[in-house]
Amino acid sequence: MESNIFHLQYALDTFYFLVCGALVMWMAAGFSMLEAGLVRAKNTTEILTKNVALYAISCIMYMVIGYEIMYDGGAFLSGIADVDVDAVLGEFAEREDGFTGGSIYAGASDFFFQVVFVATAMSIVSGAVAERMKLWSFLIFAVVMTGFIYPMEGSWTWNGADVFGLYNLGDLGFSDFAGSGIVHMAGAAAALAGVILLGARKGKYGADGQVHAIPGANLPLATLGTFILWMGWFGFNGGSVLKLGDIANAASVAMVFLNTNAAAAGGLVAALLLARIMFGKADLTMALNGALAGLVAITAEPSTPTALQATLFGAAGGFIVVLSIVLLDKLKLDDPVGAISVHGSVGLFGLLIVPITNEGAKFSGQIAGALTIFVWVFVTSFIVWGALKVFMGVRVSEEDEYAGVDLSECGMEAYPEFCNK
Repeated sequence: MESNIFHLQYALDTFYFLVCGALVMWMAAGFSMLEAGLVRAKNTTEILTKNVALYAISCIMYMVIGYEIMYDGGAFLSGIADVDVDAVLGEFAEREDGFTGGSIYAGASDFFFQVVFVATAMSIVSGAVAERMKLWSFLIFAVVMTGFIYPMEGSWTWNGADVFGLYNLGDLGFSDFAGSGIVHMAGAAAALAGVILLGARKGKYGADGQVHAIPGANLPLATLGTFILWMGWFGFNGGSVLKLGDIANAASVAMVFLNTNAAAAGGLVAALLLARIMFGKADLTMALNGALAGLVAITAEPSTPTALQATLFGAAGGFIVVLSIVLLDKLKLDDPVGAISVHGSVGLFGLLIVPITNEGAKFSGQIAGALTIFVWVFVTSFIVWGALKVFMGVRVSEEDEYAGVDLSECGMEAYPEFCNK
C-alpha cells in the first residue's frame, strides 16, 4: 500500500513538473507576440524568425552540452531518462515526510523544465537588439549563450558549484527561487552587451540629445504577448516549487501562484500611474512592461511574502521599469521593447528584496550573486558579440535597416498587403 502511494505521489509530482514546463515553453509565444507588436511592421518576420529559431537552438545546445555543464556532467545523451524504481522507492522510504524533491528528479522531467528556462533567458536578448541586428549573428550568439554562458552561471547558482573554485554563493547566503537574477538579469546582461556594441536605431536619438519615439506596429499583439507571459509565469514560478504531492508543497504552490498574480497586477497599476504623472497619458507600453516588471520582481522569492507584500514588491518593480526605460534613453542605449529595464533593472531589484521575507538569504549574499551573474554574462557576451562584429558584422546596412530587415534577412514581409511601413 505504501509503495503504491509513493508511486502515485511520484507520478503526480512529475506530471505537475512537466505541465509547468509546458507553461514556461508557452512563454516563448508570449515573447514572440510582445516583440512582434513592439517593433515596426517592416521588421516583424525577422523578429518572429529569431524567436522560433532561438527556442530550437536552446533545446539542442542545452541537450548536447549545456545541461552537462550546469549539472556536473550529467550524461543526458547516455540515458538520463532511465529511472531506477528501487532507488526512488528507497529514497521515499528514508524520509518521514515522503519525497521532498532532489536527486530522483535528475531525469527527463528535470531536463525539460530546465531547458525552457534557458530559452527564456535567450528570448530576453531578442527584443533588445531588434530592428538592426543581423539574423545569423544573433543565432550564432544564441548557440554560445545557451550552450556555455548560461549553463556556467547556472552551475554556480542552482547547482551550488564553487565560482571558479574561489567562493560558493550558497555559503554566502545567496537565494534566487525561480530566477530573477539567474534567468532574467542574465538575459538582460547579454542584451546590454549587444546593445552597446550594436548602437541605436537610425533616427532614435537626435543630435541635440532628443529622444524620438519609434512606435510599435501592433499593440493588440503586444498586449496578447503580455497576457501569455503572465499566464506562463505561473509555471515559471509555480514549477520551481518542484512538487505538488503533499499538503505543505500544495499550499506553497498556491501561495506562489497568488503572489505571482498579485505582483503582476501591482506592477501594471504602478507603471500606468507613473506614466500618467510623467507623460500626461496612460501609456499602454509602460503598463505592459509594468506587469512584466512585477513578475520579474517576485520571481526571486514568490513563496515567502504575503499577498500584500507581493503586490507592493510588484508595484515597486513597475515604478523602477518606467524610470529605467527613461534613463536608458538618456544614456542612448536603444532597447526597442524595454527588455533590459524589465529583466535587468527589476531583476536586480528582485534579488535584493529576497532577504526581506526569506530569513535564509543575506543581503551581502544577494549582492555577491548579482555581481557574479552580471559580470560573468556581460563580459563573456561582450567578447562573443565583439568577435562576431569583427568577423562577420552584427548590424545590417543602413539601407537594409531603412527598408526593414524582413526583406534583407528573411526575404518576406509579415504584412505584405500594407504599403505604409
